Amino acid sequence: MAVTPPPGPPEPTVNLNDPQVVAEKIQAALPDAVESASAQGIVIKREKILDVARWLHDSADTQFDYLHNLTSVDWLDHFTVVYQVSNLTRGGAPITITVNVGKEDPTVPSLTSVYRGADFQEREVYDMMGIRFEGHPNLRRILLWEGFAGHPLRKDYHEPYYEEEKKPFGSRWDKGHHIPAEDRNPWHDNVTYPPHFDAAAYRTPPDEIRTFDAEPITATRLRTDKIVLNIGPQHPSTHGVLRLRATLDGETIVAVEPIMGYLHRDHEKIGERNMYLQNMPFTDRLDYITSMANNLAYAVAVEKLMGLKPPERAEYIRVLMAELTRFMNHILAIGFIYNDLGAFYTPVIYGFEERELILDLFEAVAGSRMMCNYMRFGGVARDLPEGWLDRARYLADERLPRRTDELEAYLVKNELFAARAKRVGILPRDKAINYGCAGPVLRASGVKYDVRRAEPYSIYDRFDFDIPTGTLGDIYDRVTVRIAEMRESIKILKQVIQQMPAGEIQTGKKNYQVRPPKGAVYGRAENPKGELGFYLVSDGSPNPYRYHVRSPSFINLGALNEMAAGNKIADLVAILGSVDITMGEVDR
Repeated sequence: MAVTPPPGPPEPTVNLNDPQVVAEKIQAALPDAVESASAQGIVIKREKILDVARWLHDSADTQFDYLHNLTSVDWLDHFTVVYQVSNLTRGGAPITITVNVGKEDPTVPSLTSVYRGADFQEREVYDMMGIRFEGHPNLRRILLWEGFAGHPLRKDYHEPYYEEEKKPFGSRWDKGHHIPAEDRNPWHDNVTYPPHFDAAAYRTPPDEIRTFDAEPITATRLRTDKIVLNIGPQHPSTHGVLRLRATLDGETIVAVEPIMGYLHRDHEKIGERNMYLQNMPFTDRLDYITSMANNLAYAVAVEKLMGLKPPERAEYIRVLMAELTRFMNHILAIGFIYNDLGAFYTPVIYGFEERELILDLFEAVAGSRMMCNYMRFGGVARDLPEGWLDRARYLADERLPRRTDELEAYLVKNELFAARAKRVGILPRDKAINYGCAGPVLRASGVKYDVRRAEPYSIYDRFDFDIPTGTLGDIYDRVTVRIAEMRESIKILKQVIQQMPAGEIQTGKKNYQVRPPKGAVYGRAENPKGELGFYLVSDGSPNPYRYHVRSPSFINLGALNEMAAGNKIADLVAILGSVDITMGEVDR
């Protein structure tokens, strides 16, 4: 009788978050594509990067379906284009892929055909560094005006840091404002659509009108010509100085292109001028609603570069501040969406009332309400004052849960809101991933991804909380996900307050100057609006050699056309409001 042999040892698990393992797989599939690989990342040959990206995205072995970050570094004799990619289902740290390109006419293949989220980010690299992306469907400046001369993030660009008498005209392109004549006329027939846009697919079908929760109604439709409507940049509903260039067929949106840069102040150039600690208050000014959370994301990145771990009490304080910030952001976001829908002040004022109580706590510990500058590398600036935790406990146990219930009952469950929000501004799951969306926008489309779980930082792995998701990815889902996240933040706050240990708030002595070892890191945190990442390159000096911000507002805005096309112009402002952007973070 045959005897079944005992089972052998299990097959070793392949770690696809290890760059060297991934490099071996790339080399097996695409010989001669890899130049080198190390624990820090993979260097790919310039001409092979598109093939490699397509294989990483499509291969059943890897399925790197998400582009977290795309930026560049200016070295003495060449440029490096940097990509961070991962698989959202597996989680873990993203792997870093780089491409080296010479300084004489630097050109790299565009990845927009693989990752739609590369669109805005490649345009930013082109704008600030002058690297061209072959095959990009709309390669134009994105943060600077078209007449600007030079590329400010290059190391040889030496624009004065003070305001010139003639600024901005002192940096005008020497041949004048070089916009083609046909693009100056918004009424010309050949409307320029955003990349990846199929205009025919969004033309209103003849004799059919969609209604909410009902079958299509056959009706006679008035035929109209396409027109271009500019909304903003000075407009109360664009959440800051943003211009929306909307192409309309009647009242139906054919395409919408966000035009930004009106608030740009070259945050990253300033970041490379400053010492590491000097950048902490500048992170306050990114998303000025979420100062504390911005501080934490930057501190996490620098500590990763330095190999520094904060003490226990400091970690608990940090989480406390971050979750108060998340609650505050979401309650304001929901109030502003109602404001965008025409409920002019009342809902947002209720949100501001709760925000003021949280800002009272921030002021008590940081000395400032909005620009907190509170986190430090290895800890926090100062300890909690006497009575602070009691006030925070009252908010977490009584006030904030009650206000969340009221907000849901009066606003989210309002039938008028449902009529304006359900099945409007839909972003399907696969497209939310492909555009690189993050935070509530991504999770509303049904993607259960949160950096606090995927790559836990600080002490988030100690707390019990859920990751709420939506199903359809419409305005309604984006609001209900935020309500659910407010409840999860309250749950975390209660655990933090109950477990708060005594002890030090800073590792070692306070240093006003740090010199991280040479190297590069991508550090990130789950901010209220999504993944806020910092790509830092150290040359061993007190200043970052490269300082780049992966802004969730900027990248989420890239999917606006996908959400808006096919809807009515009356819905556009509500769709934008449901994305929840802050222009300080978009423009940097």
